[in-house]
Amino acid sequence: MIPREILEKVRFIEIQTRHLVNDIFGGEYHSVFKGRGMEFAEVREYLPGDDIRAIDWNVTARFGRPFVKRFDEERELTVVLAVDGSGSSVYGTGPVLKSDIAIEIAAVLAFSAIKNSDKVGLVIFSDGVEKFIPPKKGRGHVLRVIRDLLYHEPMGRQTSLDTALEYLLRVLKRRSVIFLLSDFIDEGFDVPLRLVSRKHDLILLRLEDPSELSLPNLGLVKWYDPETGEEAWLDTSSKAVREEFGGRIEERRAVFQEFCRRNSIDLISINTHDSYVQPLMNYFTTRASRH
Repeated sequence: MIPREILEKVRFIEIQTRHLVNDIFGGEYHSVFKGRGMEFAEVREYLPGDDIRAIDWNVTARFGRPFVKRFDEERELTVVLAVDGSGSSVYGTGPVLKSDIAIEIAAVLAFSAIKNSDKVGLVIFSDGVEKFIPPKKGRGHVLRVIRDLLYHEPMGRQTSLDTALEYLLRVLKRRSVIFLLSDFIDEGFDVPLRLVSRKHDLILLRLEDPSELSLPNLGLVKWYDPETGEEAWLDTSSKAVREEFGGRIEERRAVFQEFCRRNSIDLISINTHDSYVQPLMNYFTTRASRH
């Protein structure tokens, strides 16, 4: 049985995100994600003005008069939410954790997708893939996706993005829109990330807490790694320590951003202390201008 508080939280998230979907993201989503292209519908006789490039030469030869192929726009998309559930996702120095932001963004994207009659699927991963919900349509299905995001207790603490990406390559046979929500605190996933981006429409949402980008001056503090469980004392009153920390983080972020740019992978940075609405809107606007 699912606890009553989880069901109430699912309903709360649906209500909380409804106006964003209806008033903001619904139309933007539709204008950006327009389907995979054209799907074959039928063969009919050639009419004056038809594009001769659409002639079906096999059928034409069989009947001795010209026939053309007719195509309809294939509107339906498959949207997959790949959500990082590792130990570092349960972290935040503001009113919400990275995992809270991830669930709410996933809900907004999922409800926007079904508003457009698209299918929605879910992958939750840590150092392995822990949950997979195959893509389906409908409000009831999306409520299940949100419920599982809230109810799931990850078995692993560490992050293995390459494992998650390789899994997506195996299970998704048709081209899909993949929203990958993570803090990307991992290494060695460049190759599968590039492969997924070539086969699918991949959008990365990087969730960051300000304390992960620069150290505040708090004196001597105990540093805890939620993924490995390791602890260490750190003297944050030292300007040299703070500058070295900030420099390493900035270098890592710059390298990752350049990798995404070179490989034409969309990257959206979300700060847990700020609203995620504007970064998403900026992305939709920028992407729409590219088409």
